[in-house]
Amino acid sequence: MRQLSRRMLHAATLSLPFIGKARSVEPIRMRCSLDTAPGHGRNLSVADYLKKVEAASDGRIRTELFSSGQLFADLNVSKALIQGQVDMAAPGTWAITSFIQNADVLQLPALYDQPIAVIHRVTDGRVGALIGQDVASKLRSRVLGPWIDNGFTNWYTTRKPLNSVADLKGLKIRNSGGVAQSWRTRFFDAIPNVTAWPDVPLALSQGTFDGLMTTNESIASVKLWEAGVRYSLQDHSSFAAYVPMLSNNFWSSLTPDLQTLVTDLWAQNIGTYRSNMAESQARALQTLQSQGITVVDVSAAQASTLRREMMKDQDQLARDLRITPEMMAALEQDVAGAI
Repeated sequence: MRQLSRRMLHAATLSLPFIGKARSVEPIRMRCSLDTAPGHGRNLSVADYLKKVEAASDGRIRTELFSSGQLFADLNVSKALIQGQVDMAAPGTWAITSFIQNADVLQLPALYDQPIAVIHRVTDGRVGALIGQDVASKLRSRVLGPWIDNGFTNWYTTRKPLNSVADLKGLKIRNSGGVAQSWRTRFFDAIPNVTAWPDVPLALSQGTFDGLMTTNESIASVKLWEAGVRYSLQDHSSFAAYVPMLSNNFWSSLTPDLQTLVTDLWAQNIGTYRSNMAESQARALQTLQSQGITVVDVSAAQASTLRREMMKDQDQLARDLRITPEMMAALEQDVAGAI
C-alpha cells in the first residue's frame, strides 16, 4: 500500500506541469456588445475586426460579438465596462454623456456642416485624446484607437417641403434626446420631440410629429418613406461617431504582444471601416431619392452663415452641456481656421 501510495503521489506530481501548460494555452475570451443589428455598418466593422484578432492571435483570443442589445444597450454598456461584464464595446458619443459630459462636444455649433476632414481633426486630435482620458478615469477602460464614423444628421419631414432651414419653423421635430439636439431644433424655431427609435415609424405615420433629425442610413434602414417621409434638407447638422473601448479587466489579461496586436489591427483597418460607413451613407441617400424623397442641399455659403449665427450661443450651450473649459480650448485648437 505504501508503494502504491508513493507511485500515485509521483504520478500526480508529474502531471502538475502538464496541467499548468494546459491552463496557459486556454484562449482569452473577448466579448463585444453592440445594440445595433448585425447588418449595421458598425457591426460589420467590429465583426471584421474581431475575426482578424482571432486569426492573428492564433486562437489565443477567442472573440464573441453580441448584436442587437443581446448583452447590453449602448446606454447601459458603460456601466458594464466599469464592472467588467463585457470586454469590448463601441457606444456612440451620445450614449456615454451620463458618465462623460465632454462627449457632447460633437453637438456644438462649431462643427455644424464641417467637412469630414475637420471632424477627424477633432475626433483624432486633442478633443479625442481628452475623451480618451475621461474613458480611462470614469469607465475604467481604454479607447482602442480612432473612432468609427457613423455619419451626418439631417432633417426629414412628411408633409412640409424643405427648401431651407426657414421651413422648419413651427414643425414638431423628433430627435434622440439630449440638450444639444433640443437646442438646435429650437434654434430653427421648431419644436423638439423625443421619441424612442422603435416607435418612430408608427408615430410618424400617425402625425405625432412632423419630421425628425437623423442620418440617411437610419431613414433607409427602416424604410421611413413608408411612414410618410417625403422631404429632406441636407445640412450636416451634426456628426455621430462610435468610440471603440476595451475594459481594463480585459486589457490587463493580455500579454504585451497581444496588447500590441489588438491595437495595431485596429489602426490598420479603421481607414477601411470609415470608408465603408461613408459609402453606406451615400448609398442610403441614393435610396431615399429613388423612393421619391425630395432632397435639398444647404449650400456651403448658407451653412457658414448659419454656423456663425449659432456660434453666438455656443458658450452658453457648452455650459448647459457641462463641457469643461479644457475641452472647449481643445475644440478651438482642433477646428482653428475652419469656422
